[in-house]
Amino acid sequence: MSTSLGWGILGAGGIAGAFAQDLATGGHRAAAVGSRNGERARAFAAKHGIPAAHEGYEALVADPSVDIIYVATPHSHHLEHALAAIEAGKHLLIEKAFTTTGDDAQRLVDAARAKGVFVMEAMWTRFLPTMVAARERVAAGDLGEVVSVVADHSQMLDLSPGSRLIEPSLGGGALLDLGVYCVSLAHAFLGPVARIRAAGVVDDAGVDHRGAAILEHARGGISSLTFSMETLGSNRATIAGTEGVIELDPSFYAWTAYARRHASDRDAVAEAFAPQLEGRGMQFQAAEVERCITAGQLESPTMPLDETVAIMRVMDEVTAQMRAAR
Repeated sequence: MSTSLGWGILGAGGIAGAFAQDLATGGHRAAAVGSRNGERARAFAAKHGIPAAHEGYEALVADPSVDIIYVATPHSHHLEHALAAIEAGKHLLIEKAFTTTGDDAQRLVDAARAKGVFVMEAMWTRFLPTMVAARERVAAGDLGEVVSVVADHSQMLDLSPGSRLIEPSLGGGALLDLGVYCVSLAHAFLGPVARIRAAGVVDDAGVDHRGAAILEHARGGISSLTFSMETLGSNRATIAGTEGVIELDPSFYAWTAYARRHASDRDAVAEAFAPQLEGRGMQFQAAEVERCITAGQLESPTMPLDETVAIMRVMDEVTAQMRAAR
């Protein structure tokens, strides 16, 4: 992988650290990191071998050695930080959830298109070899017509007082952190959503702790999705068609294995996919960003911006229905 493009990491938390490690694994060049806390930025840079550490995000987006900004702050701050980077003419990879609302997502997309910079949602799952192989099987017709997606993303997370996950001003909630993977998977294999039915458990601050949604897709498919940040679930997913099914092992959203079975012989495995693990797998989305920029593309055909906005609007409606049912 070419190292001509320099990455700037905006934020120095856990997900930023995982991304920095995978940048190195994939042979990408991290040029700088920025944090509100200068000491934290310097410690992050030293740990990951990054040449420059900035106190404040303004200095990071102004750094001429940085071509691409990876936004790794809480969802609630993505719009603000991304707009600053766009104004500085930087390309962007923005952690999912892209923003906290569909309207904010559209505003960000409009700003990027007006400025002529590349932007992509960091839905790293789409670029993993597991999902690439699954899409190839679907494109080859091995599943027939895909009609169903079932997915669960449930973890026991830190919900103690002060946790970002239960703070509404920081975009807390199970849907934006965990359920987004389920919605994105369903959208990827079944297309746009026509109708939504959702329910969930929402606290007094309006933060969802767990929920479920049934999505009716415009092409006729149906997806059934569950998500929770206070229980451990199966974390499995299935992509089912008229002629076969792909069963993704836990955790379905990670660099995992799958079994493909024919509808006519449910007990036999037609294909067993087992990836060769190297890193967490976030390097593949970085490679896609660099590929697109080098090719002069302003968005990825695998994770297009209009689809990101559509997914955010689906989550808007799921959230509204969960809150209305309280």
